[in-house]
Amino acid sequence: MDHSADIEKTAGTVDISSRSSSTEKGSEPVAPIPIPPKLVRWNQRIENLSGLETRGITRVLPDQRHAASAFGYIQMALLWFSANISANNLAVGMLGPLLFELGFLDSAMCSVFGIFVGAAATAYMSIWGAQSGNRTMIVARYFMGYWPAKIACFLNMVLMVGYGTIDCIIGGQILSAVSGGSMSLIVGIVIVALVSWVVAVFGMSIFHVYERWAWIPQLIVLLILIGSAGPSFNTSLPNAVQGSAVTASRLSFFSLQLSVPVSWAAAASDFYVYYPESTRRPLVFLMTFTGLSLAFILVNLIGIGLASGVATNPAWEAANDVSSGALILAGFDGLLPRGGFGKFCGVIVALGVISNNIPGTYAAALGCQVLGRYGKMVPRYLWVCVVVLVYFICAAAGRDHLYAIFQNFLALMGYWVMIFVAIAVEEHLLFRRRRSPRLPRGFDWTAWEDQKRLPLGIAALIAFFVGWVGAIVGMHQTWYVGPVAASVGGADIGTWLGVAFAGVLFPPLRFLELKKFGR
Repeated sequence: MDHSADIEKTAGTVDISSRSSSTEKGSEPVAPIPIPPKLVRWNQRIENLSGLETRGITRVLPDQRHAASAFGYIQMALLWFSANISANNLAVGMLGPLLFELGFLDSAMCSVFGIFVGAAATAYMSIWGAQSGNRTMIVARYFMGYWPAKIACFLNMVLMVGYGTIDCIIGGQILSAVSGGSMSLIVGIVIVALVSWVVAVFGMSIFHVYERWAWIPQLIVLLILIGSAGPSFNTSLPNAVQGSAVTASRLSFFSLQLSVPVSWAAAASDFYVYYPESTRRPLVFLMTFTGLSLAFILVNLIGIGLASGVATNPAWEAANDVSSGALILAGFDGLLPRGGFGKFCGVIVALGVISNNIPGTYAAALGCQVLGRYGKMVPRYLWVCVVVLVYFICAAAGRDHLYAIFQNFLALMGYWVMIFVAIAVEEHLLFRRRRSPRLPRGFDWTAWEDQKRLPLGIAALIAFFVGWVGAIVGMHQTWYVGPVAASVGGADIGTWLGVAFAGVLFPPLRFLELKKFGR
């Protein structure tokens, strides 16, 4: 994929003065928005920088993509593996013993199976990138309609900014702990945000190269962490809760673990749009699923192990009282002699969150263009600057409340993503895989910007909102417990009720929508 930079540079370039219009055959043109000539010239100079991806959300046509290769499939797995063997995901694993009071075995089982479900959902959504040449939130228009898809797009932007905030905090915590507190948490947050900004601004070509190699030092350091901290893992740690509370904690932690890999579902296709149409969907699914599962299982089990040793290791308990980042660094104390090398490993772990931050920043910037024609007129690299600034401010403001962000934000975002995936699966399998007089089989990817050729989205919108009703009555957060969640011992079943409500309602509504409007 080394040659993809040239393709992204030439075929992907769209003059800012014509960004708002669709040029594909059969697409209805959109009225252009006048732009001052000085701004056009300034933008062209920036876009002429070597390695800068200039394409925004415009569809990548079949003749603009790179050739198929075996390494292209390997790159898919490497991308997701590299992006997710990071400290923020390691910290999620800690929540099993520390927050939900589960033992080592229960935490590990909930983590592994939750990851499998979440990774499968994201892998499913990833198959559309090469097939369509469209970004995920553009593909969403074919499942939810032109206007309702903007709701999913906005929520995805919030999700990606939220993860950017978490990445900055975790990275800053570890760097601050490495310095012994001499470097403030804010400085660490600045470092993570700055490097993420540089790579995300240049876009896909540099991003793929970065992710291709960034996993190697991360994996080495994580294996060192296992060797150093492993003897203190309390693998026989029992559940601290009993009776129905055990079931509630298992369900809640399972849902939380699911919500992390599934959070990539609304951006999964973004990184495959330069693959050829001949790319095999089963292999796309398999490589995406493999990369996600291996990464999340590895780091979450390490996190569970660290958390299991807090009760029996006074040094780890003291570190955990400071921050989760300090606990990660304390895991290297088993290295002899203590000090320099362990801190060096801590720095590598801290910088690893950048690999996780870059794809989210990239996807959020694209989302800004999907929201409307005025947003589309702003170049992608400028939206990257805005996104980085927003999550830097959020990280600086919320740096002392990381666990609260984890518990509430991650689960809350997982609700809508699973509802969105359920609607997409049903639209695909129930309505697009069979021929009907009202709806052609498959998707017309050239209609990505033509509202008259896209679904109205009435059925999807109603099902989406009703799904949220199910999520609300079944959620269990620190600030709200739904009536159904309360009736089952406090288990967070919002994800499952949301999927069930939307999944049952969408097919009959979509049938009526097709019968009435024919699209």
